[in-house]
Amino acid sequence: MADNLQDLLAALASGDDDRAEAVVPHLAAHPGAIPALEAYLRSPESDLRWWAIRTLAQMDAPPQDWLVSALGDDSEEVRQCATLALAHHPIEAAIPGLLRLVTDPETVTANLAASALIAIGAPAIPGLLDLLETASHASCVEIIRALANIGDPRAIPALMQAMEQDSPAMHYWAEQGLDRLGLGMVYIKPE
Repeated sequence: MADNLQDLLAALASGDDDRAEAVVPHLAAHPGAIPALEAYLRSPESDLRWWAIRTLAQMDAPPQDWLVSALGDDSEEVRQCATLALAHHPIEAAIPGLLRLVTDPETVTANLAASALIAIGAPAIPGLLDLLETASHASCVEIIRALANIGDPRAIPALMQAMEQDSPAMHYWAEQGLDRLGLGMVYIKPE
């Protein structure tokens, strides 16, 4: 693969997904790629914005504020890509945007946001707990999944309450979380 920046950028913007994916690692490692990727992030074409975020996700240390900013992109696909990138580059500054997306009606977006919040860990707990009070059932499942996987003791009351819900998915994730926290079978009420 050529290291010529212009050739790499042309392949990224070619509209050919296989060709673009092939140059992502090369662009991610290229020292001059950042200014061009910044320009792609401002493009009216969502495909270019998506490939810019995809390339940033491949970098060892991408500009974090660009990933956070992309959580508010007009394109669902760009938001999803940014969310996935933040799961690989977790930062606390992304928590507010990810909390908005964990309640997204698009289940893929909500799932990716929960996974990114899991990667961030304990700092996401207060926001997740606050969301439980107003979120839809589908969002609550993702929130409980995130709380269960983070494994923070502050989530125990919410996980215990989720065990009482008439939802197999919430019950499953709450049980997983309580097990992770070492509570084992303590949460089962005798009849």
